[in-house]
Amino acid sequence: MTSLSQTIVNKLQILPRQKQQQFLDGLEDEDLLTNVSPAELQALAQIAIAPAEQDKLSDLLARNTENQLSTEELETLDRLLDQLDQLNILKARAQYTLQYFNQASAA
Repeated sequence: MTSLSQTIVNKLQILPRQKQQQFLDGLEDEDLLTNVSPAELQALAQIAIAPAEQDKLSDLLARNTENQLSTEELETLDRLLDQLDQLNILKARAQYTLQYFNQASAA
């Protein structure tokens, strides 16, 4: 039975040198989401914060500008902002991966 890595090596050897190098370059790029299907990448690239969480975040941000938040609300705001940052990073990586593979397939 052929191992997955051997199958990949065999398939890679069939490709022209330029495609081989693009594939290998992609493996070295830590921002690429190489273990995600194109459909999943599309979904990730379009994902958004839940409407209820967005409303809560908007309220907390507005009240924060007026210094009207309790300590607990400030912690909630920090948590929501951290989650939003992580979501935006994931979205950017998904978009970057889609763009990378689209360019590689067009070359």
